[in-house]
Amino acid sequence: MKRIERNRKKYRKKAWTRILTVFCIIAILVVGFSSFYKPEINLNDKLARSTEIYDKKGVLASRITSNKTEGVPIEKIPESMKNAVISIEDRRFYEHHGIDYQGIMRALLTDIKARGVVEGGSTITQQLVKISLLKPERTFKRKWEEFFLAREVERKYKKSEIMEMYLNQVYFGHGAWGIQKASEIYFGKDPSKLTLSESAALAGMINAPSALDPYKHMDKTIARRNLVLSRMKSNGKLKKGEYSQARNERLKLDGRNLKDPLKGKFPYYVNQVLREAAGKYHLKTDELLRGGYKIFTALDQGMQTDAENVYNNELDFLDHSNKGIVQSSAVLMDPKSGGIEALIGGRGKHVFMGYNRASQLRAQPGSAMKPLAVYTPALEEGYEITSELKDEKMKFGNYEPSNLNGQYEGQVPMYEAAMKSLNVPTVWLLNEIGADKGVDALRRFGIPLDKKDKSLALALGGMDKGVSPLDMAEAYSAFANNGTRTDAHTIVKIENSEGKEIAHWTKKKTKVTTKKVAEKITSMLLGVVKYGTGKNAAVPGYEIAGKTGSAQAVINGRDTGVKDQWFVGYTPKLVGAVWAGSDKTDSSNYLTTHSSEGAAIVFQKVMSKALAKEHPESFNVQDIGPLIEERQKEKEQQDKWKYWLEQGGNLKKNFDKWKDRIFNWK
Repeated sequence: MKRIERNRKKYRKKAWTRILTVFCIIAILVVGFSSFYKPEINLNDKLARSTEIYDKKGVLASRITSNKTEGVPIEKIPESMKNAVISIEDRRFYEHHGIDYQGIMRALLTDIKARGVVEGGSTITQQLVKISLLKPERTFKRKWEEFFLAREVERKYKKSEIMEMYLNQVYFGHGAWGIQKASEIYFGKDPSKLTLSESAALAGMINAPSALDPYKHMDKTIARRNLVLSRMKSNGKLKKGEYSQARNERLKLDGRNLKDPLKGKFPYYVNQVLREAAGKYHLKTDELLRGGYKIFTALDQGMQTDAENVYNNELDFLDHSNKGIVQSSAVLMDPKSGGIEALIGGRGKHVFMGYNRASQLRAQPGSAMKPLAVYTPALEEGYEITSELKDEKMKFGNYEPSNLNGQYEGQVPMYEAAMKSLNVPTVWLLNEIGADKGVDALRRFGIPLDKKDKSLALALGGMDKGVSPLDMAEAYSAFANNGTRTDAHTIVKIENSEGKEIAHWTKKKTKVTTKKVAEKITSMLLGVVKYGTGKNAAVPGYEIAGKTGSAQAVINGRDTGVKDQWFVGYTPKLVGAVWAGSDKTDSSNYLTTHSSEGAAIVFQKVMSKALAKEHPESFNVQDIGPLIEERQKEKEQQDKWKYWLEQGGNLKKNFDKWKDRIFNWK
């Protein structure tokens, strides 16, 4: 037996000698080859940081990123976290150059004694290479590449940079790639506020995130945390008393952030912010998604949330002629500052950076164009809201408009043409002042025009390409702002990841018309909501001025229904524009209702919620109610006079017949 035991020991010694010899040869080859083999690597773009969107009060509202990780600079990661990771994953991190040969030997000895793989020899640098540069496959080739790439990473980057990249990319479980997400998901805090106990727990999870998930296996997480603390103690990384205190600390999980509540929030508004940042401030979208920018905006989170809730209610968008989804979009903005406080770009599933109907739509605005293209320039030319306009069936060259109800009164005052949305009087008025005046006014209002748009059809919103809700909201803001239009915007300023301001919004005003004209328009549009086609847009307790608009759907050469519905309205402090329709109008997709029954109702629901916390304000302009009453009395008097004239005429006819019979009797 003794002889057998001696042979076994002799065999083990020889086996161990062979292993050491092979390892030394491999080490020599690796070191030698790596001295001239320098693969190209670039890890600079791996530290992607999410961009944060702030509302008008400076409160964080949404977060966007194109990467699964959300980076945090090494300066904001506590020493306890770095020391914990080094102690459990790579205690000679600051001593080796990517490959820890002593660590490999130690791990090899441990594995041989345990007759199995119980300890790994990979350094933090090697792990970073695996995460960032290599495919997740277990092959000799991959291991070989890992050795050389780790050496090259150490040549190119500082230890602090390697640690930063590693902690921002390593997986902690529950979809948490990187220390930022892990801190939020498990403890509901920023990494800079992690305690020693929490740092040790997170460092321990790296080894087996699923098996050490504290939400499912708290006992295993605690045991692993204690092991990390023990390693930190033996490595001299803890002060006196810290070990016992951290070991006895209870881990308090915060499950509120298992799903990031800010990521993807307010998608259409964020969509517009990114487009504005790219178009106006020339920042590339990819930079914005990875660069850790802070974008401060005019967003009102409460208003945006309320608007989204309205748009999520299917009952507000029912139209049985439409086999597809009834689409819609809306913009709410401050007429004084031009700040867009809420924006809805469509209904249904949102696609990142997809079609935003609030700003990218081009549709004919129908009668919502009348105050801009006709009434404003006419008032500027000396007309009054009481001026009589011709209202009878007529043609203007080859153009023959008609009133929607098919009725004509001969003559109507301007305010009544607006209130009842009469087409013929409005076209007649534009013809009187000249289409050039209408085009000039629209340019001042900021409405995009095409060369083909210069025609009398412009009075009724007839355009080659059309407008967006954003265009219409900005244009109508001039009426609420004493005739001055301020450029609409979402972005107030942008800061880079270092907190340096790189862009800011500069207020730009355009004097569209006079305060007097703006007040007259407001008087008429208050009448539209109070007495006319816009009654369904009224918000009890608030003065709302606005205009309906509808564009006919022409299918197979005939009017089938409605293609576009609009309502654009305003209070002294808020302007809103709503569009409803189909992305593609055809025989299966069109609306049967007009804007007074569709878009106006959506406008009312959105504005009711938006104004709920606002104190009602008055425009302090003329109410057309007395004008309507006076005209009604005049019509009644005219009708009475006409009646008695008719009766007198009939009496005379009867008298003449009687006289003829008496004096010509035979």
